[in-house]
Amino acid sequence: MTERSRRPSSVRVLPSTGSRRTTAVVAVLAAALAVGGTLPAAAAQGSGSGSGDVVRQGLERLVREDRYPAALAATVGQDGRTRTYTAGVADLRTGAKVPVDGRVRAGSNTKAFTATVVLQLVGEGKVGLDTSIEEYLPGLVRGEGIDSSRITVRRLLQHTSGLPNYTEYMMDEYAGATSRHTYYQPRTLLDRALEHKALFAPGTGWAYSNTNYVLAGLLIEKVTGRPLAEQITHRVIDRIGLRHTYFPGVGEEGIRGAHPRGYHATRPGGPLEDFTRIDPSWGWAAGQLVSTPGDLNRFFSALVGGRLLGAAELAEMRTTVAVPEDSGMGAGVRFGLGVTSTPLSCGGLAWGHGGSIHGYSTRNAVTDDGRAAAVAVTGLGPRPTADRPDSVQALVDTALCR
Repeated sequence: MTERSRRPSSVRVLPSTGSRRTTAVVAVLAAALAVGGTLPAAAAQGSGSGSGDVVRQGLERLVREDRYPAALAATVGQDGRTRTYTAGVADLRTGAKVPVDGRVRAGSNTKAFTATVVLQLVGEGKVGLDTSIEEYLPGLVRGEGIDSSRITVRRLLQHTSGLPNYTEYMMDEYAGATSRHTYYQPRTLLDRALEHKALFAPGTGWAYSNTNYVLAGLLIEKVTGRPLAEQITHRVIDRIGLRHTYFPGVGEEGIRGAHPRGYHATRPGGPLEDFTRIDPSWGWAAGQLVSTPGDLNRFFSALVGGRLLGAAELAEMRTTVAVPEDSGMGAGVRFGLGVTSTPLSCGGLAWGHGGSIHGYSTRNAVTDDGRAAAVAVTGLGPRPTADRPDSVQALVDTALCR
């Protein structure tokens, strides 16, 4: 569920603050790939030329050097033209080709969809950004050091609530053969978080927490009286015509349509396991969506372009707070309401989110002048460090700047 995090909670849900245990989980995949050593050489496919060659070569490196089984990308240039690329194999057993713009589990990109619906409700006068969650869900948020009267909707969306991250306490469980096929009620996820004390007083710090977005999803359901999946589908997916994006139904474990298989190693040095079929309810409002690189570009372009939110709500979304340097999100990254701003190597900012869940990772960003890039890989790769930056995110930067 996102993020370039130091806490690759399956739904890496991208960023978050560090944890030795979850850091080890991310390192596991790289170790397993190195042990296996049998991945086919990258076979890149793509459309376009010129700067497209750089993207194609970048995908080949992700497969060859970072040992991802498959890599996919979609880009939009200033000319408005969309280009798609693939490298590697979709299935380690059969060696099948990677489907162009294939579907992947989008992880924490789901947060941007959830935040968009919340901000639409703000625009409709049904939700107040600076109203406490206690006003909407009275008596629900309780725990050691947790003061729900000070946890506003804004603080949930920007990760300044101080609420503990439930995925930190479920990594080992979810990787098990049984739990990965378990359906988790949203309240179960919240209860897991509230067993632990607050990270800090609301508004006094920043820490990536999927719990914030479970509460945002519950808020949407309380205010609208309708299921979260329906609201995201009606208000976002159908509204801008994302034909390959969907919110999996209750109990739906497979991925519809053409997709590469997702892989994960559950222990250091262990074999890669096929995690394509899982119950993604563990991510819910924080990381359950399925999408494609092309659809992610279309969503974030429509969002930044003002097609989903009013001017006032979009301005609130793009009002960012600083992220700690040790967050693992990268130099200069700031967090808004469900989106991040990232400085580009060629100047200016790009907007997006990114996300990870067992089997798949995505990085993506769009610019105000219409450029867009999204890269998806199968599996969680090596944890980014000062000496080894996030190679998938680096390719997004390359695609946007060249």
